[in-house]
Amino acid sequence: MADHQRIHPVPEPEQEPPVPKPTVPLVPKGSFRSEKGDPEKQQPLRRTIPYYPPLKPPKKRCCACKRCLCCTCCIFFLLIIIIGGLAAAFYFVFQPKIPTYSVDSMRIRQFSFNTDMNLFATFNVDITARNPNKKIGIYYESGSHLTVWYTGVKLCEGSLPRFYQGHQNSTVLSLDLSGQTQNATELLQALQVDRQRGSIPLNLRAKVPVKLKIGKLKLMKWKFLVKCRLDVDSLSANNAIRIRNSDCKFGFRL
Repeated sequence: MADHQRIHPVPEPEQEPPVPKPTVPLVPKGSFRSEKGDPEKQQPLRRTIPYYPPLKPPKKRCCACKRCLCCTCCIFFLLIIIIGGLAAAFYFVFQPKIPTYSVDSMRIRQFSFNTDMNLFATFNVDITARNPNKKIGIYYESGSHLTVWYTGVKLCEGSLPRFYQGHQNSTVLSLDLSGQTQNATELLQALQVDRQRGSIPLNLRAKVPVKLKIGKLKLMKWKFLVKCRLDVDSLSANNAIRIRNSDCKFGFRL
């Protein structure tokens, strides 16, 4: 009996998966993905502004400015010390004192009203100027102005003569002042009231340009300002005018 052959299936050998072929990369080397990517997936480009940090000023320049400021302050304080020292030396060496003035007497030569109520006044005033300084002389220059006022109205005016006043000298000045006041009706009414009280207030003001002499040195021009308040008993012509009270104040300016 013939042997029966058995046929067994022979398993096929396992096939290896095919090796994929190399493909060209979508993004070449050295390029950004955003340059070659999918246009639908690309986001819009954003332009960025470069950031520059604030510049700091050079330290050398800052130090130079501080040094210059310190030098300026030092020079300023040094000048103050020098000026103060010179002023102190001047005071101790020359011992400056303020000149004094007084109104000694007053005479009225004319004080009358015309039909238009215009006032005509002529005064003669004696003023004593005293220079108490031992080492300072006073040159009274031309251009002085002297006025007499009553209730804010100028009655008369004049000027001082030009002269030199030496050390510790007292000079009596006899001055003639004259003036005219128009429409003096209100002035006359106020004058009648003050006459009844027996006291008439007057103001005498003087502006006098002077130069000080220290040794042989003649300094720049100053302006003396003198204000005197007077109380007199009357303002009648050809009568003795008695000064009840006199108070003079002194000032100066360049």
